[in-house]
Amino acid sequence: MSEETKELDEFELKLEQKSKILKECQKEKGLDSCLKCDKIIGCETRNEYVKAVYDSMNKGQSGGFEF
Repeated sequence: MSEETKELDEFELKLEQKSKILKECQKEKGLDSCLKCDKIIGCETRNEYVKAVYDSMNKGQSGGFEF
């Protein structure tokens, strides 16, 4: 199976979903980065996105991951 036609696993699907939600939030606020938002500290949307990124990188396994 080629890299382009590879099916996304559950972690990649969740990452795509959280990324879409995060980008929608930024768009609603007229921002291009969460770092410019006054609600960045404790933001549930951003926290869920960061967790999805981490889970996607390590495929749900505890411990580290390689770049």
